Amino acid sequence: MHIAWLGKKTPVCGNVTYGREITNALLDRGHRVSFLHFASDTESMAHGNNSSNTHHSQNHAVPNGGAIVDRQDVPLPFLYKSTIFTVPSLSASKILVESLRELKPDLVHASLALSPLDFMLPEICADLNLPLLATFHLPFDLKRRNITSSTQQFTYQIYAPSLADYHQVIIFSQVQRDLLKKLGVPDSRISIIPNGVDPDRYSPGTSNIKAELGAEHLFVYQGRLALEKNVEAMLRAWRKLKLPDTCKLAIVGDGPSGTTLKSTYGSDSNIVWMGFIADEKRRIEILRGADGFILPSLVEGLSLSLLEAMSCGVACLATDVGADGEVLANGAGIVLDPRKVTSQLVNFLPLLITHPEFAKLLGKKARQRVLEKYTLNKNITILEDLYRQVLKKPQVSYIN
Repeated sequence: MHIAWLGKKTPVCGNVTYGREITNALLDRGHRVSFLHFASDTESMAHGNNSSNTHHSQNHAVPNGGAIVDRQDVPLPFLYKSTIFTVPSLSASKILVESLRELKPDLVHASLALSPLDFMLPEICADLNLPLLATFHLPFDLKRRNITSSTQQFTYQIYAPSLADYHQVIIFSQVQRDLLKKLGVPDSRISIIPNGVDPDRYSPGTSNIKAELGAEHLFVYQGRLALEKNVEAMLRAWRKLKLPDTCKLAIVGDGPSGTTLKSTYGSDSNIVWMGFIADEKRRIEILRGADGFILPSLVEGLSLSLLEAMSCGVACLATDVGADGEVLANGAGIVLDPRKVTSQLVNFLPLLITHPEFAKLLGKKARQRVLEKYTLNKNITILEDLYRQVLKKPQVSYIN
């Protein structure tokens, strides 16, 4: 199959990671992927897109188990881009239409980037007679317990009428499906295909990170330092515990809240600010050496960082928002109330420290849960089957 993938390659966020993992896996299975993404001229050159044609597209030879497959990158111009939303330039839709006409893909798969272009895609693809699928992984919290989650709920309401015009909408969990159904998206057009990880890459193993950090016990947070991630609630708990310097909390990531958090907690000697780490092997080394992984978010979709930690056999503590509570349910980890993160961590973290056998048991159960439901290989197979089902159906426009 030839899949036209519409998404982002920068800045680093869950959407970017999702697009990279899925498209690489599709290439590995011999499919052709054209990656249409919002990129500046500088970013286009960085990706090797230096051809002189109208859309600066570039064919790349990508190794695929000894075979060679084509991947074509097509940058789309934008006025503003962040981890949260993207504002395309006025010419972006025209370039997109021309590129799709030239590429002639079998279908279009959009990893929605909170962009005005998302709302135009059903009409564009209907005019081109192309099947259109979307992955909608906007974070959410069904209980709407705070301003951030209420804002996300409003965004779901804004998107729902447009999502009803896509041939299929891919989401990550049953709770997300229930929410979209309530908002009017037909159940027949909703497919649950959760995030997945490669359990061979993300696996338990040896690590020197504790020796490197001088830690007897190590807990890890990996993600953006932003308001919705609720990192300060975790840091307050850590400070209240007054643990010895041999107990370390590693913060892997950066973001808009980083400066403020460091100014308040940077003097704590047992908090290690490791910054953003692009090297996957280094991130895996950190996870393999951890006694626990903490995700205190106020809103989430389905956290890839959480799945990666689980796959590495780490005991995980995450809030019951998005699909994360569902992932850890029934003993695969400790589910936190986002309103009580500080107090609950004050109670649970000493338990994992004083009872390492309990932490190891949680880690084993977490790894088993990933093997059962959240492997990339299984989920790519499900995605391929969905592609085939969509291609078999007559392509009629759902646009009202």
